[in-house]
Amino acid sequence: MNASPAHAAIDERIAAVRERVAKASARVGRAQGEITLIAVSKTFPAESVLAAVAAGITEFGENRVQEALVKMAAYSDLPGAGGLAAPVWHFVGHLQTNKVRATVGRFAILHAIDSERLLLAIDAAATEPQRVMIEVNVAAEPTKFGVAPGDLPQLLQAAAQLPNIKVEGLMTVAPLAGNPEASRPHFRALRELAVRHRLAALSMGMTGDFEIAIEEGATHIRVGRAIFGERA
Repeated sequence: MNASPAHAAIDERIAAVRERVAKASARVGRAQGEITLIAVSKTFPAESVLAAVAAGITEFGENRVQEALVKMAAYSDLPGAGGLAAPVWHFVGHLQTNKVRATVGRFAILHAIDSERLLLAIDAAATEPQRVMIEVNVAAEPTKFGVAPGDLPQLLQAAAQLPNIKVEGLMTVAPLAGNPEASRPHFRALRELAVRHRLAALSMGMTGDFEIAIEEGATHIRVGRAIFGERA
């Protein structure tokens, strides 16, 4: 497949991100294979997803249910898509209860679950265990979603009673800051919560701070701009 300039740019950016992941992993003695790179493709077309798959990306994150479902269908109809690995989709945005039925079973992991109400809705809609991450608002930002750290044990206890819920780990969004180091205490706090509750997965780190997240134990990083470029 001859790459268009846009596709070539995605390929180059992915290579740069992988190099940054490798260097961050090496700094703390981790294997690069321990980190799942999720390309956040929200607002970008199915053709951009195809370019990223051709460059070796397999995991993709979406924030809006309807956009994601349309993109999934469009991707499967693209010439050349059938000859490549199928994308693995992650839902990384805030999920509304009225969108649960359309979401369950279509995404490998739902990354931002933060209430018992959502857990109950997912459990009722699923026909087999749905993998989820519990979103924690470690910075106590009033404008952000996520359960408070002190309420996490109760939510995990509720999840444990639901047969169609499989909690993989914890997720957070660090406060926006000019210096990536400002994210470190928030990522460290999430890691400490995960250790305390014996959870293996940590979804944390985006374009501006994913290297710090890797150093603090991230298993899943959610990278959009550094792969697809600036959003319109």
